[in-house]
Parts: sequence; C-alpha cells; structure tokens
Amino acid sequence: MDFLKKYIRELVLGTLVLSNIFVWLAVYEKRPSDILTVYFLDVGQGDAILIDSPRHGRALIDGGKNRKVLTELGGILPFADKKIDVIIATHPDADHIGGLPEVVSRYDVGLFLEPGVESDNTIDDELKKRVEEKNISSLLARRGMVINFGDGVRLQILFPNQDVSNWETNRASIVARLVYGDSSFLLTGDSPIAIENVLLSLDSENIDADVLKAGHHGSHTSTSLAYVEAVSPEYAIISAGKDNTYGHPHKEVLDILSKLGAKTVSTIDLGTIKFETDGKMLEIK
Repeated sequence: MDFLKKYIRELVLGTLVLSNIFVWLAVYEKRPSDILTVYFLDVGQGDAILIDSPRHGRALIDGGKNRKVLTELGGILPFADKKIDVIIATHPDADHIGGLPEVVSRYDVGLFLEPGVESDNTIDDELKKRVEEKNISSLLARRGMVINFGDGVRLQILFPNQDVSNWETNRASIVARLVYGDSSFLLTGDSPIAIENVLLSLDSENIDADVLKAGHHGSHTSTSLAYVEAVSPEYAIISAGKDNTYGHPHKEVLDILSKLGAKTVSTIDLGTIKFETDGKMLEIK
C-alpha cells in the first residue's frame, strides 16, 4: 500500500507539473511580438487561411470542405486558446465553408464577414444559423472596408464593390489585401478573370503584393497574365488537394506564374504553408 500511495502521489504531482507547463506554454505563445504570421492551411481541395497578427489578432479566411480545418487550427493555436476575431467566408461554395460551422461552434468568434450571395448547398444555411445562435456580429463585405488589427496589420476589402446577391458564387468572392509594413498578401477566393479585370480597372496600382493566393486553386479560369503582371508577386500560393479531379493547378496558370518570376508553392507539395514577416523581411517557413 505504501508503494501504491507513493506512486499515486508522484502521479498527481506529475500531472500538476504538466498542467503548469501547458499553462505557461500558452502564456508564452500568446506574448506579443513584431511578427505577422500567415498560414495557408492544408485542407485538401479547398481554401483556408489563418492570419495571426503581432498582438495575436486573428482572422480565418474560409474553412475548407470539412473538419480538417479543426485539426489544422488545433496544431497551430495555443492550448485552450479559442479566440478568432474575424471569420471571412469568401463565398459559399462547400470547399470554402464546409468546415466553418464547426469552427463557429467551437471557437469564440468576434465578427463574421461574407459577400451576401446565396448557394444551392445547405452548408451556408447551417453556417448562418450557428452564427446567429452564438450572437456573432455579421457584416456584408464591401470595397473600402478595412479590418485594423491595431498593431500595424490591416486587411483591406477590395471586392465586392456592389450588391452580389444574385451572382454566380465564384464571381462574388471576397478579395482582400493584407498589409503589414512593406509586406502584403493578395487573397482572392475563387475570383475569376472577369473580376480580376474589374480590379485592374478600379485601381491596378494598389493590388501589388508580395504573395498572391492564386484564384480558384490554380484553375485557368483565374490568374490572368495581366493580373499577375499588376500584382507582381514574389510568391504564388496554390491551395489544392493531391490528385484532385479538376486537374488543379492548371498548366496555363503555372506557365504564367513562371514567366513572370513568381515562386509557386502548393499545399499539395508542402502541406500547410507558413509565412512570417516583420513588415520588412518576408520568409516562408
């Protein structure tokens, strides 16, 4: 019995020590820094992007097609930290919002942003239901809106610039530009070439970015030569699933990116892709 009591006591003490380690790790990981981190999450054939600002303001743009986004978030965010300040659903296609209902249910979300277009699937109805059940503020994204993280990071909404309620869903995609110091990311949803042309006509000089998330998973319906020339990215991100039935990314897109000197990286090859920047230097991890 003395032997058993001794080891039960050691087990309890060990559990307490481990609990304290987890708590201090969480506190350590939440400390402010001067680094903006952007994750292009590996969610298979879909999109999900996590933004973590220097003071840990967070935005999740899209959530892939299923619960895999939960695994990705769980592997990145500190233990027991369930805060996401903003969720943006670029458009209501299943491969972009399929995982979002569960994210909304499991995380403390401050704001939900969407373009205001309807879908034939039922996932967007479920998503909006859960947003309402948790009393999360909801807004329609419109050009000119800016999400200011309060630490130098700003997310600028470039599109839609009008009501898109009766549009085809890809055309209604939210396009946003993330800026921190001299570093910038252009995040495009499934926006097709027709909308790229709209953005070029609205303000071609202010879509320049170091990192371009290629539209529609690298489909030839997006990422035109003129658009890439205007963006002039150092990196182009392809978010797609291995051996997907659509053949993404398409060769035409890869050729355009290569011709203009962009380094193309894909979740197919690398899994989750992580960028860090202090507003001056940009690194891929």
